Amino acid sequence: MPRARSRYAPDRGLTGRMVTTMFLIGLLYVVFVGVLLAALRGSWPIILIITGGLFIAQFWFSDRIAAYGMGAREVTPEQAPELHGTIDRICALADMPKPKVAIAESDVPNAFATGRSEKTALVCATTGLLRRLEPEELEGVLAHEMSHVAHRDVAVMTIASFLGVLAGIITRIALWGGFARSRPGNDPAGILLLLIPLISAVVYAISFLLTRLLSRYRELSADRAAALLTGRPSALASALTKVSGQMARIPTEDLRKAEPYNAFYFMPAFSATESLGRLFSSHPTLEQRLDQLSRISTDLSR
Repeated sequence: MPRARSRYAPDRGLTGRMVTTMFLIGLLYVVFVGVLLAALRGSWPIILIITGGLFIAQFWFSDRIAAYGMGAREVTPEQAPELHGTIDRICALADMPKPKVAIAESDVPNAFATGRSEKTALVCATTGLLRRLEPEELEGVLAHEMSHVAHRDVAVMTIASFLGVLAGIITRIALWGGFARSRPGNDPAGILLLLIPLISAVVYAISFLLTRLLSRYRELSADRAAALLTGRPSALASALTKVSGQMARIPTEDLRKAEPYNAFYFMPAFSATESLGRLFSSHPTLEQRLDQLSRISTDLSR
């Protein structure tokens, strides 16, 4: 018998956005591979093998690669009793299996979750976060991360990012080495090869925007689900405010190292302030998140 759903509040808006994003990403993937097959007819077996192999590798290993890149080190209950205790409480509240628990040695106050499913999930907090937050604030942050696991949006984001990464790689290869020099300019195949960098760039841009739009919504969804599960939206709001304020005190070099993983983090290493920057941001603004938590607090008090 399949296990019952967790007690995290379901979010139909998030589910609809995940399904739509995966459909559009899949459509882009088909178009992208179709163009490559049309351009390089004689190399179609190699194209299918490479793209298929990359997709499988991305699905099975991307969470481990991300956790490794962010410095996550799995810890036992004896090594981190307070962190494990908080995770245990959240699992009991949510009726979820316990994920792997990890700590990252970093002064950047943050947390993240990875994993394709509840069985492979890992929740990690940085030493900077553990040092700065009160127990109830830490519980709010970890409940936020556990929501990503319960709603499975971590897996969707991992898969959704694949095509953008692949298109970006092909664009760079084309710009550096050049498909353009491989065929004469008057040859139709040569003209098509000239279009590959442009098509790849368009695919990358669309994929980037789709994942950013999903990422911003899923952060609001995780805030909402965590606040409702714990019944303490004020604790999560306090954690958000404290972490955002502490980010300004972190050396820029450390923030730059964390920036590539912003889509996974509880709070981005850099927060966009300009309107154009917000369009490409992986997270909603602090004001949006606090406003939502304030409304939830008002509703719960009634």
